[in-house]
Amino acid sequence: MTKMNELFIGAGTLLNVVSIILGAFFGGLLGNRLSNRLRDLVTDVLGLVTLLVGITSAWLVGSPQLEQAVGEGFPILVLLGALLIGGILGTWLKITERFDSVGTFLNSKFNSGGESARFIEGFVSASLLFVVGPLAIMGSISDGLGTGLDQLILKSSLDFFAAMAFAASFGALGVATSSISVGVYQGAFTVVGVIAGSALTIAQIDALTAAGGVLLIGVGLRLLAIKQVKVADLLPALLIAPLLVWVLALV
Repeated sequence: MTKMNELFIGAGTLLNVVSIILGAFFGGLLGNRLSNRLRDLVTDVLGLVTLLVGITSAWLVGSPQLEQAVGEGFPILVLLGALLIGGILGTWLKITERFDSVGTFLNSKFNSGGESARFIEGFVSASLLFVVGPLAIMGSISDGLGTGLDQLILKSSLDFFAAMAFAASFGALGVATSSISVGVYQGAFTVVGVIAGSALTIAQIDALTAAGGVLLIGVGLRLLAIKQVKVADLLPALLIAPLLVWVLALV
């Protein structure tokens, strides 16, 4: 693990991208041998696990550091405010529509075999799952700070198996293409880590992680076909949450 931590900045994200592509490749091979019933089961299992991870992350809204920073009873209001403001901003920016447009464009370029809706669902769902998790942000920032790749190595392992499960249900191409989203998103946070240093406090990271957990719950609901939550429109909440903590800490 020490030798991995000594690699160049951005190596963690590169490893993550490769793990997703490999997972999608093997999942695509496996998917051809799976019945539709078994594919649905794989998606349901992934949805349930996503809900579990989301709930675990969202639970950090009750962290002592966050409560101390914003005041007793305010953490839940920070989370609510971040989601509402982020959702309004995301709706105004039409993030969901832009995600779908990217998926449609990439499908037209790389998927000559058709099944457009399946390709887009695989691309969007996998992209959201891989970028929303707290490990994507904290791991990338840690990579940028040069403090180690441990978190992104763990995330890469998890994403490899998640990509296999997604590819078995939605096809390998859409899921593999989601690695582009991961590269851009985590690369941006790696740059943030390089520039900002250790600017984020523990309370801000906890708020960001809790918001990400709620978004993961939304992804889980989508995978389980319970509610098609427009999770992409809520992505700005990941930026709003630590900002609200900073504002309240000044009051």
